[in-house]
Amino acid sequence: AAQGQIHWQLTQRTLVENCEYFRALFQSGMKECQQEEIQLRCVGVLGFLVLLRVLNGDKPMLDSDQIVEAIECTAFLQVPALTKHLMNIINSENCLLIYHTAATYGVFELSHRSALFIRDMYADLWEDVHTLPNKLVEHIESLLPSSYMAVCSHSPSTELLQDAQRTVCYLDEEHREWRVLTHLPVSTSTTMAGVAVLDNKLYIIGGVHDVSKKVVETGFCYDPAANTWSTILGTQQLRYNFTLTGTEGCLYAIGGEYNMKTLSSVEQYSVSDGRWNFVSPLPSPAASVALAIAMNRIFICLWKGKGATDIYEYVPKWDQWLLVTTLIRQHSYGLYMVAHKDNLYMMRNGPCADFLMCVMDCYNLTSDQWTAMPGHYGNSKGSLLTAVVRGDSVFTLSRHVTTEYTVEDSRWRLKCEMKGFGRIGSIYTFLMRLPKPIVKWG
Repeated sequence: AAQGQIHWQLTQRTLVENCEYFRALFQSGMKECQQEEIQLRCVGVLGFLVLLRVLNGDKPMLDSDQIVEAIECTAFLQVPALTKHLMNIINSENCLLIYHTAATYGVFELSHRSALFIRDMYADLWEDVHTLPNKLVEHIESLLPSSYMAVCSHSPSTELLQDAQRTVCYLDEEHREWRVLTHLPVSTSTTMAGVAVLDNKLYIIGGVHDVSKKVVETGFCYDPAANTWSTILGTQQLRYNFTLTGTEGCLYAIGGEYNMKTLSSVEQYSVSDGRWNFVSPLPSPAASVALAIAMNRIFICLWKGKGATDIYEYVPKWDQWLLVTTLIRQHSYGLYMVAHKDNLYMMRNGPCADFLMCVMDCYNLTSDQWTAMPGHYGNSKGSLLTAVVRGDSVFTLSRHVTTEYTVEDSRWRLKCEMKGFGRIGSIYTFLMRLPKPIVKWG
């Protein structure tokens, strides 16, 4: 009985901390504060159990019944953590259900997020989309789809000697061609820089001037809605060859190098504050860290040597790097990583004679299991050492070919090939929603 009382007290405290409804219920002085049993007539058991799991730190994948009741629960109780979890698990199998249910219950942030996902997969979901009410279909069609974007590594130029190749480009999928979106500011460097998209704005941080590896101290931000570039503060620790990513209103500059020294420091940039602050450092110094965001969670690969690659998760709430799993593949190491649903796909060089071929392993976050992907990915025309996931598609490119794959349970199936990105140097790829019309051609 004592253990049960303690468990209830902990549950009550969790509900009060995370939900306005229960905060008012238990702290208002009303009679419910003293009752041993309280009936929530507008919340189903399934939804409430999902709520408790999420508030206790679980990140469960949900079936259709759980999704409907969880949306009903968060609509009635107004629980941001549950709404956020539902946004994080949107995929091609549940997006229509989440969109329709969230719109019905007035959970507008969740409804909008699922509509954006559907817009990116509109061609694949067309028939099912048109079973929805017309108003919901019209909202989807009014949204901008994500475009596959690329920029090569470029050193700063000058006003007098501008390089016409210093451009940010997007893939025109209808014509299977690459087009120019905007030119880089003359003082921007994408050579060994950090490149990331946050809230549909492109950020370029750091980078070097030339072989001296003098770091560009100013950061740059491109807003496609206004078609303008602006400057932001650079990181406190000058760095190059680092990884930049963005989530939840913050940028993270991870590891890198400076003055021939590999760094373990990590900095967080809050867009609302406009400042960089140091957060918990990496478990070990690392440059060019492979990173992926799965269900809004940050994961990285750190190579330990002797064929071992550690995967860590950064948890902002605790400011900690947590070891998730280790993959051991002899004569091979993780080079790149992307996420799809609750899967992490780690791309690595093939061993020995297959060193230039890309092989993959898949780690499922829910089951905590690794699966070796059959076959090789990449060929003489290109490899998968840069990739971006949109819906159920993976885009990758080289100078010769841009390839779209469809993610299936046990493999990536070739969907189509388009014109390559005919530039030299390292390539950064990402997704952005571009306003129409776009009139610049390249």
